Amino acid sequence: MAIATAPAVTVAPPPRPGRRRRRMTFTAWGFAAPFVALFAVFLAGPIVASLFMSFTDMTTRDLRSPLNVNIVGFANYIALFQDPRFLRSLGNTAYFVLVGVPVTMALALLVALALDKGIRRLRTVFRVGYYAPVVTSIVAIAIVWRFILQPDGLLNGFLGMLGIQGPDWLQSTTWAMPALIMMAVWRNIGTLMVIFLAGLQGVPREQHEAAMVDGANVFQRFRNVTLPALRPTMLFAAVITGIGFLQFFEEPFVMTQGGPLDATLSTAMYTYDQFGFGNYAFASASSYVLFLAIVLLSLIQFRLLGRRD
Repeated sequence: MAIATAPAVTVAPPPRPGRRRRRMTFTAWGFAAPFVALFAVFLAGPIVASLFMSFTDMTTRDLRSPLNVNIVGFANYIALFQDPRFLRSLGNTAYFVLVGVPVTMALALLVALALDKGIRRLRTVFRVGYYAPVVTSIVAIAIVWRFILQPDGLLNGFLGMLGIQGPDWLQSTTWAMPALIMMAVWRNIGTLMVIFLAGLQGVPREQHEAAMVDGANVFQRFRNVTLPALRPTMLFAAVITGIGFLQFFEEPFVMTQGGPLDATLSTAMYTYDQFGFGNYAFASASSYVLFLAIVLLSLIQFRLLGRRD
């Protein structure tokens, strides 16, 4: 009697590592292709085009024939630094950043310390209150502050109660920029407060306890324990705040239109004006000077606040 035997089953060999890796690479690029295409068309392409444009003499009249523009090299950049308005905008932007960023970080750190250690009741209400300006439209905030800073506005009314004659904030070449800095600091405290609160919660409690055992007071614990532990957090806060302050535009655009006498003209607003005038190549060169300023400021911040062993 014959016994039926099952047919032999052949097992396919596993794919080679190189083939598997290539398959995973093609799959990953397939998923990333839509984003890469959108990035190339709407971001990378315009960035490269604007960089090329900054070395040409392109203006409004060249829109119909953009390939007929002339290459002028660094002439636009040289002309920028010979323009008094551009130099004034650079000085105003530097003033806004060098005063606004440290003040914002210091006040935000104080608020974060108060909410982390000092205030026990209604802590959530204070957090929401400080963060509310961040999620409010900057244009709406600027309009409200414009009324506050009027000669007969709320701020001067409060100063009058103290016997102080308040200035015409937005029409004074001396006080217009401090007024914009005051508004920007108030608006950005909420963002840094949340960042510093997260950093404070990551400071090891054991280090504070050890410092207390060694007899360190509150200020010594803050200087020798809290601040070193917050260095990465402070670096992140300084970089994002510095980038935002270097690009400030809405505040002078809504509140002062760059005046009085260009006292609040920022580099971003100067670039915007040049685009409006049709000086596209000149505006592109101005935007890349601002980009280099952002890179330089970030490098300085990494140098000052980077991790130290």
